Amino acid sequence: MRRARTRPAALVAAIALATTTTAVPAGTTAAAPASGTRPAVFVGNNWDGTADVIDPDDHRRLARIDIVPDRAERMREIHTDPVRLAYFLGIRTLIGEGHDQLVDDMFSTPDGRLLIVSRPSFGDVVAVDLRDRGIAWRFRVAGQRADHMAVSPDGATVAVSASTANVVHLLDTRTGAEVGRFPSGDSPHENNYSRDGRRIYHASIGFVYTPLDHPALDSTKGQRYFQVVDAESATVLRRIDMGKKLAEAGYPNMSSAVRPMAHTADERYFYLQVSFFHGFVEYDMVEDRVTRVAPLPNLVPDLPRERYLLDSAHHGIAMDGTDRTLCVAGTMSDYAAIVDRATFRHTLVPGGEDAKPYWATRSADGRHCYVSWSGTDQVSVISFDTAEEVARIDVGDHPQRIRTGVVPADLG
Repeated sequence: MRRARTRPAALVAAIALATTTTAVPAGTTAAAPASGTRPAVFVGNNWDGTADVIDPDDHRRLARIDIVPDRAERMREIHTDPVRLAYFLGIRTLIGEGHDQLVDDMFSTPDGRLLIVSRPSFGDVVAVDLRDRGIAWRFRVAGQRADHMAVSPDGATVAVSASTANVVHLLDTRTGAEVGRFPSGDSPHENNYSRDGRRIYHASIGFVYTPLDHPALDSTKGQRYFQVVDAESATVLRRIDMGKKLAEAGYPNMSSAVRPMAHTADERYFYLQVSFFHGFVEYDMVEDRVTRVAPLPNLVPDLPRERYLLDSAHHGIAMDGTDRTLCVAGTMSDYAAIVDRATFRHTLVPGGEDAKPYWATRSADGRHCYVSWSGTDQVSVISFDTAEEVARIDVGDHPQRIRTGVVPADLG
């Protein structure tokens, strides 16, 4: 098993800077689906315990997959373990808004055979066979809760954050066996692989479920870092406190908690959402500094920070296939924003009252942005070029993560 190890600071910086220009150029087309598969869009319905499979061409639903076919067995385990039961109920109350969190993140394998899913309330990752709908393998994460994931470009490895254990597991997608892990700050959250698969960009968000949300109490939120990790050795190459970087750039009293992120194809410029902020931050990986901050409209100016959903003013950001346009989920303000990367001019796409957008993903061809409206159980398809909503799709209860992938060609 690969374990994280330390390296001298100078070597770490040299490695990180040397690897920021090896990515696939912007606009590169996606690889053709494997034989016997078809492209698909997956929508995880967190409170439902299901995943909807959407046709990316006509936006119709191809299937609804039960992600918790073993629910009775898992509940028996939880009810016979006082510690697990306490965490299970805590997750329901503090994070799930009174609901169990059954589907967080998901990725298909390149052959379209398996859908790999993190299940927060069950503290595990499972691979669901897309043909027989059974569970092919299950991995119990360290601690009590599974969270965001990322899959390597070759589809061989999936990284999953273990929220309460402050580690990220690296799992073999074929077998579910752990092949490595690396440490994180408090409440590890977002993961993204570089396009060449050599690095993982990771962020921890701290204790987002506490009511101590005033900037003066920020230190109570725990250790929150943006990390660059060597994917092969599971070595943490760089650990960055984004709150300090923001203060150095002239933006004091902003959170260190990096939420969803997007980046340019060369992986130099990162666009980071941070807790409580209506907008995003531009960070230059090579120069190691915040270069710009993009405020977006706050349509709930009188809403106390304590009522933000898990500290998220915004949660969800994606880049188009040309590095020219960003798509942002304005969670507390019920909009999506299409933002010009050069000027930060924006167009708002309203979701409707209490829509609560909670993720943004670009389409496989890079032309559209998928936005989940977790409050109204819908997904929008929005053009990056025109900022027009071209489709709105009804899905299951409380959609959150949206991912592109493949399924068997005859799935239906």
